[in-house]
Amino acid sequence: MTTHDETIYDDSSPGLDSSLPGADAYGASVDDDTAGARSFTVSGGDWNDLVDEATALHEERIVVNMGPQHPSTHGVLRLILELDGETVTEARAGIGYLHTGIEKNMEFRTWTQGVTFCTRMDYLTPMFQETAYCLAIERLLGVTDRIPERASVIRVMMMELTRMSSHLIALGTGGMEMGATTVMTVGFRERERILRVFEAITGLRMNNAYIRPGGVAQDVPHGAVAMVRGVISELRTGLSELEKLLVENPLLKGRTVGVGYLDLTGCVALGVTGPVLRSTGLPHDLRKSAPYCGYETYDFEVKTRTGCDAYDRLRIRIDEMYESLKIVEQCLERLQRTEGQPVMIEDKKIAWPAQLAIGGDGQGNSLDHIREIMGTSMEALIHHFKLVTEGFRVPPGQAYVAVESAKGELGCHAVSDGGTRPYRAHFRDPSFNNLQATAAMCEGSQVADVIVAVASIDPVMGGVDR
Repeated sequence: MTTHDETIYDDSSPGLDSSLPGADAYGASVDDDTAGARSFTVSGGDWNDLVDEATALHEERIVVNMGPQHPSTHGVLRLILELDGETVTEARAGIGYLHTGIEKNMEFRTWTQGVTFCTRMDYLTPMFQETAYCLAIERLLGVTDRIPERASVIRVMMMELTRMSSHLIALGTGGMEMGATTVMTVGFRERERILRVFEAITGLRMNNAYIRPGGVAQDVPHGAVAMVRGVISELRTGLSELEKLLVENPLLKGRTVGVGYLDLTGCVALGVTGPVLRSTGLPHDLRKSAPYCGYETYDFEVKTRTGCDAYDRLRIRIDEMYESLKIVEQCLERLQRTEGQPVMIEDKKIAWPAQLAIGGDGQGNSLDHIREIMGTSMEALIHHFKLVTEGFRVPPGQAYVAVESAKGELGCHAVSDGGTRPYRAHFRDPSFNNLQATAAMCEGSQVADVIVAVASIDPVMGGVDR
């Protein structure tokens, strides 16, 4: 990251005392543009070091800031490349430009309000972050086995739809970066179908804050199962179109086969997970190796390939979307079987009110629920008020829970001091770890291959910086 840590000035120069009348602390005297001038030399940190080194060695090397190329990295990811002609001799990823302080902010909100923060980290995979966070809270509370089956089924369905939505963005933006705009339009068209499902169920397209400690905010609305069945049929057709555009396209294979190579040893050394890891042939998937939300009861396969390159990562994402469709179909069958069952834990000291409805001013507590607590039960009204304003208490302790996000292992480490707010909430975001592989994938390759390699990682900087 660029630093400005070198300041050079001469204390013997006249007029340096900024306390004197007419003095300018950051330049020359106000009265005289030349008298008492202060000189500031600001260095560029690692940038200048690389340039000086290249100059000292008298080699034809160039240091450049590359991009932004990916649509989600404008101004938030700095790729520093050292070039020898068209060959990348050194690559660095500078991060921190999108730091939001989400994790720190969560320490000043109740446990339930924290969902509204963590859902915004990797804005393409909100359901995974919400689930990991809520599972960690439920483990601290000791209520993991008391979560209603219907709530877990809804969580799985929403996560798998989110996985497809994220993969469609990865394929679409990756294709666009290589000049294949049709891939982007098809990918975004199919993702739009999924976002309409999210909006129908949660009231929002993104940043849903739908999964809550103890269950979900509300049950799926009437007609949602039929709607999702129709969307599944449409998605199968759309995925087939993407396959025809991509899989055997000689131009795409020429740009991706053998590009961004990272083998199993490199993945393990860097802590890389997700499709990048599975492209090395290792079938590591937390849904199988450390199941949660009842994943052990679903029928699906962990897709792997052995090319260790950008092409195999693309193929894995397509294969995983088909597996996600299989899981969603199983969820729909279970939703029909559990019709009418609760979607929030029965413990009223934990359960956030799940009687929500869509009104003229958006989603909120249903009018029937408000009439009940306002008109028939003073105790219910007081409890509702305290739960919403103060939140529930979580016993002291710490828990780490990981889920298989679309990009890899997403973990939440939650620490409680016994209060109504997290003492600490820290996330292991897969994009943060996976982005470390940029240098290993790019050094020794061509400049144009850097674009493909980074796209195959599929980083989202909101998850990297948090």
